[in-house]
Amino acid sequence: MRLFHPDTRNLSERHKRIYAYFELAYTVVDVSAALLFVVGSILFFNESTTYSGTWLFLIGSILFGLRPTLKLIREYAYLRVGDYEDVAIKRP
Repeated sequence: MRLFHPDTRNLSERHKRIYAYFELAYTVVDVSAALLFVVGSILFFNESTTYSGTWLFLIGSILFGLRPTLKLIREYAYLRVGDYEDVAIKRP
């Protein structure tokens, strides 16, 4: 099994379930981050709400940083389930 290979999700029913859960989490994080950025942008139109808008931007940025972290965790979950022999093979 190669890391980040798109066919990994179809190796077994358990792989499909892991993929589905992580896609759901990824989508929730994506939508949440986008929403925080939109609301933060709106809050920047009024000087009295700029502080709150800044916090929403920060939280949205953290969520966008969580996206690749979720992919790494998903790949680790795949490794725990399946064959990980060829992870160690050096690829060109």
